[in-house]
Amino acid sequence: MIIIGIVLNHHKVFTFALTMKILFISDNFFPEVNAPATRTHQHCREWVKKGAEVTVITCVPNFPQGKVFDGYKNRLYQKEVIDGITVIRVWSYIAANKGFYKRTLDFISFAFMAFWAGLFRKTDIIVATSPQFFTAICGCFLSIFKRKPWIMEVRDLWPESILAVGAMQKGFIYNTLERIEMFLYKKAARIVVVTDKFKQNLINRSIDGNKIHVVKNGVLLDEYQPASKDETLLKDLKLEDKFVFTYLGTHGMAHKLDFIVESAAKLDHRNDIHFLFIGDGAEKKNLLKLKEKLQLNNVTFHPFVAKSVVKKFISITDVALVCLKKSDTFKSVIPSKIFENAAMHRPVLLGVDGESREIIESYNAGMYFEPENEKDFLAKVVEFENDQDAYKTYQNGCQLLAEDFNRCKLADNMYEIASSVINKNSNGQAN
Repeated sequence: MIIIGIVLNHHKVFTFALTMKILFISDNFFPEVNAPATRTHQHCREWVKKGAEVTVITCVPNFPQGKVFDGYKNRLYQKEVIDGITVIRVWSYIAANKGFYKRTLDFISFAFMAFWAGLFRKTDIIVATSPQFFTAICGCFLSIFKRKPWIMEVRDLWPESILAVGAMQKGFIYNTLERIEMFLYKKAARIVVVTDKFKQNLINRSIDGNKIHVVKNGVLLDEYQPASKDETLLKDLKLEDKFVFTYLGTHGMAHKLDFIVESAAKLDHRNDIHFLFIGDGAEKKNLLKLKEKLQLNNVTFHPFVAKSVVKKFISITDVALVCLKKSDTFKSVIPSKIFENAAMHRPVLLGVDGESREIIESYNAGMYFEPENEKDFLAKVVEFENDQDAYKTYQNGCQLLAEDFNRCKLADNMYEIASSVINKNSNGQAN
């Protein structure tokens, strides 16, 4: 709520409350289950509980396979209400999560359609989330046309992250995208980043640190709670009596899952250790071919699963695998899957250096291995399985970690940032 005070005759102050109207632009949203969809859905749901009127403009759910989910059609415009959130879905060119040019066309088409839909929605503030930053461009232009402030939420440093996975080389296109990126940072009323290192990166590039706020990823504790293993699922996957290392998420270029599969081949003689990969992405076919080539019996690939059953798959997990390609760029990344697994007391085997490592080690919620270091990775895998006392200690650390990264608290922080921008704007001050 926004509290407005009016002074009459220099004596009385009358106050009344206005409902804050928030327009959120995101190309991923529930029922998709990737990190941006989950973060946006959970934040917006908490804002509705606080009395805000929240509208999300998104496309039809299709990530990561580029196939429209059952019950939806890729129409020009459709509206529904989810958990009190008004959700407007617009047409876009749909592509699977692979291929740079098709994905770029997907991003641009969504940004264009979201802009037109946004023009006709009343709002006090606009939030646009990246990556990709064509969505941020949409938010920026809506801010200009509607004369409303906007917040740029930065979940990844784009286009720097594209460079890191080798999907783009430095040159004219990259430099152009980088100039657009800097323009957006400077035009936004506030910038919300998900890691401390992201903030420092922007400050080092001459962005005003006073307008940058850190709201990290987290987990809703009422949704993800400790649970015993789902025996039916274990039986279906033939994983009874196995110590299961699970990777659940996008199988993309950034995740370097071929390293995990190749390392698993060195443990194929261990009948007690198994690696489970759940999800889809640009590298899925290559990974399946690699498994077949190596003739592995200790690796299982499972298709993408709906959000409603994610918790069942976490329940059969002994250790959560969280990994990225070895790159200095990813030292500033904190994968959101850390928090959901921690909330269910599943320790993490982390192959991401930097801020993520600091979190896992400070809470003693798992172990770190050097990305793409096979010797280190295999040693940590075996240590996890052998040392049950340490495993219990890691579970206790997971509980503390999850409590400190409660999504409700983080959503409140972002809500206060939005409120301060609106109040400052209503007072006629510059954003």
